[in-house]
Amino acid sequence: MINDPITKVMQDASEIVRYDEVGIPLYIREGLLSSYPDHRALCHWHEDIEWVQIRSGQMNYYINGKRVLLNAGEAIIVNSRQMHYGYSENGQECDFICILCHPKILTANSVLYQSYITPVLSNPALEYLHLKPENPEDTEALQTLPEILRLKKEQPTAYEIEAAALLSLLWCRLLRTHPMMPDGNTAVSQDPDLLIQRDMVSYIYSHYNESINLEEIAAAGKVCRNKCCQIFRRYLCQSPIDFLNHYRLEVSCHLLNTTKMSIAEICTACGFNHQSYYSKIFLRTYHCTPRDFRKRAEGLPT
Repeated sequence: MINDPITKVMQDASEIVRYDEVGIPLYIREGLLSSYPDHRALCHWHEDIEWVQIRSGQMNYYINGKRVLLNAGEAIIVNSRQMHYGYSENGQECDFICILCHPKILTANSVLYQSYITPVLSNPALEYLHLKPENPEDTEALQTLPEILRLKKEQPTAYEIEAAALLSLLWCRLLRTHPMMPDGNTAVSQDPDLLIQRDMVSYIYSHYNESINLEEIAAAGKVCRNKCCQIFRRYLCQSPIDFLNHYRLEVSCHLLNTTKMSIAEICTACGFNHQSYYSKIFLRTYHCTPRDFRKRAEGLPT
């Protein structure tokens, strides 16, 4: 989230997840879509498996060009290394649980890992699972995710072991009730435009602090300007420049919260050429100035 960033985006648009405890590859949080600019998280991917359950409201979820509407009570499990993000199309609030776990936390046994985890992670046909309360086979999973959040909140002794055990048990049950293992008879081809999108997003994450333009973003994907804009509109419902500014704003929020850099220094560090423009789009997105945003983070009156 903006006020509690969990990830650091790497140059290939993947993320280093900041886990709850160093050395324990597990992240458990509750969140609100309103914590993100325009109720939209950044498009990204990571090695971790992501579990998201909606407690109230709705969330649109993007995975590799596909869009899934998640209603209250439903959940989605996103496989490792999938391009994804959550967002609201109409600014509706959404209260959700988000759990990320690295696959290695599911078992330490190499034989079990190679038998029941590696095939799923590398299954090109399994980008995600959409779980619904009306499906009996999904009931246990939908009850388990809130229980894991409860453990994180109450933190009884060794709660991390119990949380990891619940995720392992849940993985086992899903293997029995859902087609997670690859089918050798099913051929899956990857959308070439999706690979182009990943290249262009990666370029933005690597060069956001520079004065980059549409031509350079398009060149990163080896496409023309029009094709570049079409791909961003198709997959992210944003223009390339809007996506660039969205990321720059998120970085600037992190700097406002964690450094003593001046507003002018942050503006330059994030790739904005003019402080007036930076302040204008910051106000439009967060409904406050960068200075007021910093004061709120410090608990000072604005």
